[in-house]
Amino acid sequence: MIIPKTSEEIELMREAALIVSKTLGILAKEVKPGVTTLYLDKLAEEHVRDLGAIPGFLGLYDFPNTLCMSPNAQVVHGFPNNIPLKEGDIISIDCGAIKNGFYGDHAYTFEVGEVAPAVKKLIQITKESLYVGIREFKAGNRNGDVGYAIQQYCEAHGYGVVRELVGHGLGRKMHEDPEMPNYGRRGQGKKFIEGMTVAIEPMINMGTRKIEQLEDGWTILTLDRKPSAHFEHNVALVNGKPELLSTFGYIYDALGIESDEENEFRQKELVL
Repeated sequence: MIIPKTSEEIELMREAALIVSKTLGILAKEVKPGVTTLYLDKLAEEHVRDLGAIPGFLGLYDFPNTLCMSPNAQVVHGFPNNIPLKEGDIISIDCGAIKNGFYGDHAYTFEVGEVAPAVKKLIQITKESLYVGIREFKAGNRNGDVGYAIQQYCEAHGYGVVRELVGHGLGRKMHEDPEMPNYGRRGQGKKFIEGMTVAIEPMINMGTRKIEQLEDGWTILTLDRKPSAHFEHNVALVNGKPELLSTFGYIYDALGIESDEENEFRQKELVL
């Protein structure tokens, strides 16, 4: 059952989402060769708690860390560890926070130093597909419309779209209805309703869409061990249109990137 949120609840969710956004912005300055993901995890936990929130992943389904850290061929749900990042790596950092009883949950794929042009393109197309999908999150549409748009965009570039892992509704629970697949058929699936809140998160592979799970019960890798990219935003349906609750703006400020990609999804100005 889809749980629509009041305007007041959406603003509380925005606060939780922005704590995650700020945390990813702090991490953006630290993602570089020689740094361990366990160090980044500790930094993230401290920052989330300093902002008056609770790490959203820590202990959820018995997950042992604040961040899911998934480098290179890992798609999602990787554990932080003591292996240093190296030049040319990429890494998906997925972070969650609980504030005011609501979850924020989003992700960004970072480049570690200089990455290969083909990998850089994978990251670019995956991020672009996120916004392609968000445009379809509007009154009258269904989750199949979002999935179809993401799938068509990524497959047109020759990439594999993961089927087994999907986005989801978001609110007082990390995972609410509806599921938000990154593939689908136009006009199919659950109909969007005013006030619903979701996490849209394309997981796109350079090669095959097929994946496998390690024996740790969490880590997901591409079957062919080619790189995978992952981006995630939190979005509410407000006045029939998608309204971003999260932002990559803090990341861009940290990295010196200028971007207006989020502007069309904000019905009021976000002041960083």
